[in-house]
Amino acid sequence: PILCDARMVSEGITRTRLPANNPIICTLHDEGVREMALELGNTRSAVALELWRPHLEGSVVVIGNAPTALFYLLEMLDAGAPKPALILGFPVGFVGAAESKAMLAADSRGVPFVIMQGRRGGSAMAVAAVNALATEIE
Repeated sequence: PILCDARMVSEGITRTRLPANNPIICTLHDEGVREMALELGNTRSAVALELWRPHLEGSVVVIGNAPTALFYLLEMLDAGAPKPALILGFPVGFVGAAESKAMLAADSRGVPFVIMQGRRGGSAMAVAAVNALATEIE
């Protein structure tokens, strides 16, 4: 599966380039995420990744919005969560984006990754990376 941190990422992926049975999953707006965020004291973008656990092993993780999601993914991997096949790290912004990508680059936890260094990134960049990879496979 392709696991996305934001709906804009999941909606931008060109599905016709993917195998028919390849799910694209975004859990940000799933039931209980808001409550879980309050309970854990973290952002919805971060705690929504908890719902990825059954799908994480061998997946393609696409972070195109929230640095907190990438930080949380790295925490999950440090705690023994299953490893994805690839991490595409394109969080954007002035707070945490550069730092989260630098943390991944410094220690990828044995997972291949692609990042855009610095504070730039975003949903469009993340989608472009997925679509480019899908085109190469095509």
